[in-house]
Amino acid sequence: MRQPAADWLREANPFYQLVPIDWSEISWALMTLIARSMRDPVRAAAASAALSLRLWQEAGETASVSAGRFWGLAPSRATSPGGAVADRRFDAPEWELHPFFQVMKRSYLAVSERLLAEAETAAIDPAERQRLVFHLRQLIDAMSPTVYFATNPAAWRKAWETAGVSVMDGLRNLLADLRAGRLSITDTDAFSPGKNLALTPGKVVYRNRLVELIEYAPLAPASYEVPLLFIPPWINKFYILDLQPKNSLVRFLLEHGFAVFMISWKNPDAAMESIGFEDYMAEGPLAASDVVREICGAQRVNPVGYCIGGTLLAMTLAAMAARGDDRFGPATFMVSLLDFSEVGDTAVFVDEPQIEYMERRMLERGYLDSRHLSNMFNLLRANDLIWSTVVNNYLLGNRPAAFDLLYWNSDSTRMARKAHSFYLRNTYLENNLVKPGKLSLLGEAIDLGRIGQDIYAVGAEKDHIVPWSTAWRIARLTSAKTHFVLAASGHIVGMINPPSAGKGYWTNDADPPPMTAEEWLNSAKKHEGSWWSDWVGWLGLRSGRKKPSPPVGSAHHPPLCDAPGTYVLEK
Repeated sequence: MRQPAADWLREANPFYQLVPIDWSEISWALMTLIARSMRDPVRAAAASAALSLRLWQEAGETASVSAGRFWGLAPSRATSPGGAVADRRFDAPEWELHPFFQVMKRSYLAVSERLLAEAETAAIDPAERQRLVFHLRQLIDAMSPTVYFATNPAAWRKAWETAGVSVMDGLRNLLADLRAGRLSITDTDAFSPGKNLALTPGKVVYRNRLVELIEYAPLAPASYEVPLLFIPPWINKFYILDLQPKNSLVRFLLEHGFAVFMISWKNPDAAMESIGFEDYMAEGPLAASDVVREICGAQRVNPVGYCIGGTLLAMTLAAMAARGDDRFGPATFMVSLLDFSEVGDTAVFVDEPQIEYMERRMLERGYLDSRHLSNMFNLLRANDLIWSTVVNNYLLGNRPAAFDLLYWNSDSTRMARKAHSFYLRNTYLENNLVKPGKLSLLGEAIDLGRIGQDIYAVGAEKDHIVPWSTAWRIARLTSAKTHFVLAASGHIVGMINPPSAGKGYWTNDADPPPMTAEEWLNSAKKHEGSWWSDWVGWLGLRSGRKKPSPPVGSAHHPPLCDAPGTYVLEK
């Protein structure tokens, strides 16, 4: 179990704020492999001999290719081991043209491949194996020759071309990030919600201590009579759904005649530490649905839950079903987890010691700092989000790129202590949501089997946070007729996928429905374009008739301010 002193010592290191790697976990992983080798020295000796032979072969082939180039002969092999041709870390031409760098790259890839093979074949508990592989990957990524100035040919070349200016720029970038206590993944001065993000016109029509409710101005002369209510995750801000006009899901729906409302969560502070998960239900989707129905004169609202907003939605639907409350119509779940038995590499961060550590920090502050979650999600894609930034900012001396998606990704929120602890323990740690009657919320026993309205569920093919096969399980957990769609790409890009992007998606409406995710995929049909178009067709059949679009707000809920509101601007 982690010790508080070790946690404090790790976080006292200023470089941990930039590169949040847990070296104690990496040490554990290496010691685990060493112990395995000592228990079976014959197998270890054979593996070591095979690796040595591989390294000699790589060195020999490099020498042969270099000699061939000297004599004007084409190289006999165009690819490198481990799939390095597609590895963007080694894009610099020197990695293939210069013998020194070529040997270094191939040796690094060979050793990395051997380490991962040792971990993946270890005869240990699957959860321990997952933890072992994850932390060895962190070590492998950290040891890449591309992330050190002395062994990065692109950094040397730029330093020569700029007469050392790039080195000084990189040092300035490093010192600036150390002062700020964060890794500058993107240019945070380039964007601001309401100025060049979250631009779809609308008004805040309701506000309480947890949410602002935005009603968007209609963009079509007629709108469906049943409105849509978005419940976004509270760990990031809602405007991923309204990033830019060209890829705004909100704008797309408005143009297709839907009345759209959006919950914008408040960024908690220490004064909100006693707010519980039931408060998020009551003052979030339930309070918002009352306002939406009053403004639109509708009996029902069609809810849309995104990521953990979908988990909150499922709990709310189950509680309302137990009460016989039918205010919510057909529901949409975007990359949402209900069954937490398989959560991919996220499981590495949410075991008992990790949750105890987070709870200690929350008791000290009254909330969980947003950087803790940012570090976790960045480590899940360390090469893309951490090490590529280290190379760009510090070795090459470049400014961070201005990228709207990365700006949103870094604009995360704090977590209210009581609510977040309840969420982590009852989902990731104990998986209580799939146990009928195990949880009671708002005075009702939670049973997902009671959810009976039609469901549209979306998973993402390359999702590293919500594995698509786990997202698919919603079809087995409720009594609803479920239309599951698999979107191309990952957790975010797969959802923010306008038809112009044309990434594609899969559907499978076989009758009887497949019993496993694998069966579903084997007989699924691939479609061109975006799942947005499929969703609009599904929603249109379940949103009533169209009527002239009404003005924003009502006498009881007049507009309070312009969208995107005030909560989204809180830092």
